[in-house]
Amino acid sequence: MTTFTAPRKHFRNIDADAAARLLGCAADVALVLDREGVIRDVAVGAEDLKAEGYGRWLGQPWVETVTVESRPKVEALLEEAGSDTPPPWRHINHPSPGGGDLPVLYSAIKVGKTGPVVAVGRSLRAASILQQRLIEAQQSLERDFARMRQAETRFRLLFQTASEAILVVDAASLVVTEANPAALRLLGNGGQGIVGRPLAEAFDERSATVVGTLASTVRAAGQADEVRVRSRAGQREFRLSAALFRVDGSSHLLARVAPLDAGAAVAVESQLHRIVEHLPDGLVVTEPDGRVLTANRAFLDLVQVGAEDQLRGKLLDEWLGRSRVDLNVLIANLRQHGSVRLFATTLRGALGAETEVEISAVAVPEGEVPCLAFAVRGVGRRLAPLAARAGGELPRSVDQLTELIGRVPLKDIVRETADVIERLCIEAALKLTGDNRASAAEMLGLSRQSLYVKLHRYGMGDREPEQP
Repeated sequence: MTTFTAPRKHFRNIDADAAARLLGCAADVALVLDREGVIRDVAVGAEDLKAEGYGRWLGQPWVETVTVESRPKVEALLEEAGSDTPPPWRHINHPSPGGGDLPVLYSAIKVGKTGPVVAVGRSLRAASILQQRLIEAQQSLERDFARMRQAETRFRLLFQTASEAILVVDAASLVVTEANPAALRLLGNGGQGIVGRPLAEAFDERSATVVGTLASTVRAAGQADEVRVRSRAGQREFRLSAALFRVDGSSHLLARVAPLDAGAAVAVESQLHRIVEHLPDGLVVTEPDGRVLTANRAFLDLVQVGAEDQLRGKLLDEWLGRSRVDLNVLIANLRQHGSVRLFATTLRGALGAETEVEISAVAVPEGEVPCLAFAVRGVGRRLAPLAARAGGELPRSVDQLTELIGRVPLKDIVRETADVIERLCIEAALKLTGDNRASAAEMLGLSRQSLYVKLHRYGMGDREPEQP
């Protein structure tokens, strides 16, 4: 077997163009440059690069055919081309007609002392595409990991803050692997943790068989009906349920434990919710600033709204009172005293109807969501006589005059106050004189004719006045 050697004398008379074509067969791209770095010839060996339009580079300086950040590298290659050291390879980007950049790895060498410079390039497009795919795959993995971390964080937060006792149990050994704080408080056995111990040890001996049967049923069917178990001391009974799930190829049970009396509390709470929903009086719960959180059906009927979503998030003063003053007064009293009783105002419906109402309210600053609760009772029938008086008939007491505030202008209230005092004086004079109108008129310093006019005005007598 012989080895081919290429003596230098075979290439002694080869010109620069032939050398460029020869290099073009061995490289992806070859450029022939003059002393000023202007491209005089181009040879392309890779088929996928011929469509990039290298012919437009002819007659242009090499440095102007590359991107801005690659120009210093081109200048460095031209300076290093005539050195005795092996020419280095540099990554240079060309702008592509189709958009983006075309990466090429170049090395330049000077032919002879006065000859041209030949730049040989290897396309990095395939490597760039692979690198871009690798980056995209890595970013996709990072996004997946981020979603998994967020899901795990939410699970941990829910697991730790849940009020229900929850246990994670190994399905094969029935050993408790995780327990939330509620489970530790309920089944902690006097402060001793249950994590790392069999689930049956949290209950009495009779319940151990029940726990084993429950686990077998869940392993076979995936779920089972809840069972009753007793604490180790036998003083409390619990409801135990479980569901099967798999993690990393191993099976686990998600067990939930609740005392039997908790079911009654849940039932009472559910019943209370139904009672509130069907109350004949309106009930609305708001944020501390008066924005509606929830309301029952009676309140929806009062404000003539079909769905609770139409109220949620809006200020209550859109329906309550003739202005925002009423809501401000209610909120100020709730902040100061904690409760308000029988506050008379008006409720406006979305369709234009107005209803006279009484409001009793309470502030609930404690709890996860501080709120205000308003009980709204329609008293239109009860206040109908008062409304009639406000339109024509006079009120009969100072309390009734106070109720007119906000419903009647101040000048009318002052005039009606004077009429109330006059009427009370006439009633007192008639009482003192035994309904002797002549004596009452003399006592009041009025003529009998004036007294009869006032009696008729106030509806206190139907007889015609005597003729003088």
